[in-house]
Amino acid sequence: MAEIINLRTARKAKARTQAAATAAQNRALHGRTPAQKQADELEAERRERTLDGAKIGE
Repeated sequence: MAEIINLRTARKAKARTQAAATAAQNRALHGRTPAQKQADELEAERRERTLDGAKIGE
């Protein structure tokens, strides 16, 4: 026989799982030092300059 599931409990468990995933993502985005943020910005600018320099004239 199939196991009986309380749908309210299942819904709350799913919400907790999603909240944990969102929290982990926010920690990764916002839990960095100013030096790390600046290094990421500089890396993005360098990448953009490299790509712009490699473009063929339009």
